[in-house]
Amino acid sequence: MSRRTRSVALAGSVVAALAVPQVASAHVGSVAASRVADDWQAAPAVLAAAAVAAALFAQAFLRLRARGRRDHAGWDRAALFAAGLALGVLPLVSPLDAAGDHYLLSAHMLQHVLIGDAAPMLLVLAVRGPLAFFLLPPAVLRPLARLGPLRACLGFLLRPPVTFALWVAVMLGWHVPAAYDYTLSHPVAHDLEHALFVFVGTLAWIQLIDPMRHARLTRGKRIAFAFGLIVFTHPISDTLIFSPTAVYHSYAAQPERLLGLGVIADQRLAGLVMVVEQLLTLGTFMGVMLWPLLRGRSARGVALQRPA
Repeated sequence: MSRRTRSVALAGSVVAALAVPQVASAHVGSVAASRVADDWQAAPAVLAAAAVAAALFAQAFLRLRARGRRDHAGWDRAALFAAGLALGVLPLVSPLDAAGDHYLLSAHMLQHVLIGDAAPMLLVLAVRGPLAFFLLPPAVLRPLARLGPLRACLGFLLRPPVTFALWVAVMLGWHVPAAYDYTLSHPVAHDLEHALFVFVGTLAWIQLIDPMRHARLTRGKRIAFAFGLIVFTHPISDTLIFSPTAVYHSYAAQPERLLGLGVIADQRLAGLVMVVEQLLTLGTFMGVMLWPLLRGRSARGVALQRPA
């Protein structure tokens, strides 16, 4: 059997597993989407953090425009920042939070990849260049700059190997079944999990996008960094997609299922959510990084084929 045939068969088996109703779902109650549709949370800490982030961006945006650098503070940057902030806040305050906490692993996974990957990507992309240097007002920046331990800590965390190892440890560690189930019944641990996802996601995208142009990584190493992030999360997505049994007890033991979605189908959907989101973010990033190299090689090939 060829590799292409095996890939098609594998994809077909996943789709079939998602499409075929499970026997187990017949023994549990089905919950309509309306049960969680109105479940919006105030989440004071989340809203306060978002308000601070918005205020810092707004003052940096206005200060840079006042200096005549609208080329680095265009409205496209504001739109990117707003989109990133929305992807970081809405999953934590909208009905998606209730759906993920109480019913669907796939909803919970969607929440995680949005706050830990998609949102940091857009936020870091929005502040790249001079905007990054204006995020903290002088009255705040000066005293912080004098704190040697803080500078040393940030310098250590932003070493590419440290960032990579920390990202992998956080992502794999929190998805261990015992840790994952623990967070669902312990709100403080759950909040810490979300905060760490946002933190390591931001560190990773700082390495990839390099908003302050520190050039810690070459183009090739940035591509390798992004590829490594995908590779090291495959144990999570592969386990969720291909495991014949439930991975997380909290979801397997539920007496009611949102929309009647079975445990295994929901679990496989969660794995696919992770794969698709990473292809859209990290995959797109790698494509953007590779494009100049491929275009240059193509141009050289055309030049060599031209008659003398």
